[in-house]
Amino acid sequence: MKKVFIDGSAGTTGLRINERFAGRDDIEIMEIDPEKRKDPAEIKKYINESDITFLCLPDDAAREAVTLVENENTVILDTSTAHRTEPGWAYGFPELSPEHREAITKSRRIAVPGCYASGFIGLAYPLVKGGILPKDYPISIFAISGYSGGGKKLIADYEAEGRDKKFDSARTYGWGQTHKHLKEMKAITGIDRLPLFSPLTTNYHSGMLVQVPLFADLLAKKMKPEELRDYLADYYKDEKFIKVMPFGFDVEQGGAIFSDACAGWDGMEIIVTGNEDRMVVASRFDNLGKGASGAAVECMNIVMGCDPAKGLDL
Repeated sequence: MKKVFIDGSAGTTGLRINERFAGRDDIEIMEIDPEKRKDPAEIKKYINESDITFLCLPDDAAREAVTLVENENTVILDTSTAHRTEPGWAYGFPELSPEHREAITKSRRIAVPGCYASGFIGLAYPLVKGGILPKDYPISIFAISGYSGGGKKLIADYEAEGRDKKFDSARTYGWGQTHKHLKEMKAITGIDRLPLFSPLTTNYHSGMLVQVPLFADLLAKKMKPEELRDYLADYYKDEKFIKVMPFGFDVEQGGAIFSDACAGWDGMEIIVTGNEDRMVVASRFDNLGKGASGAAVECMNIVMGCDPAKGLDL
């Protein structure tokens, strides 16, 4: 039985990780005294007595927590942005390649991907690797998320009694093109430039849709949308967490794709649509599932050598 500590268990991601541990008999949750949850000495004790520690913290706090690690056998799973592009840290998206999965299996330091980043990287990484998407392609990303992606403060704003009416409409942000996920989007896929990223949140709790439009004549390999879909389906054919939808799925859905349809699910759907000139590749998933807590638990399961889907909803 593995001892597991969640530093930041009261936050949105920490709470969802705890929920996914319900009924498991192969782990022991180490529960810190709530009054000491910010005491560095107490945190240090719990981290070093654990087999696996999840860091569900702001970036600076996550970096500080890592400095407290003295037990070389403790595995750290960091859900913050702090270590996603740092040398020595495995990137926690095992479906990307056998090398990514092996790194997670062997590493003591694993950075869990960001939600928007997961949606983009799940689309772009295979296309870059297959020589389809040029590394210098001028990429744009349009994405929508439930408000839970903004953390406890934004959740409180949306769920407040008598809330401001502005929260009834879409909330667009990131106008300065400095979103914290951009760095890992570029680093993990190996593209030459940062994407132009337009995210928004709106009035539902969880679920995410990430869209990348592509001009066929700018791709390195000329492909019809059906061929692009088939390439992605073959790339992810053995992955239970990634489901590439049949071509024409959007038509079957009445020409509309709803961004909250995967809420509560821990996998990711990939959708390809468009025509021979202009295509859109999209990913749909739960920003708190494959975009956060679900991905963290999947990585823990891989470290433990059990079914990666154990405790998760697929």
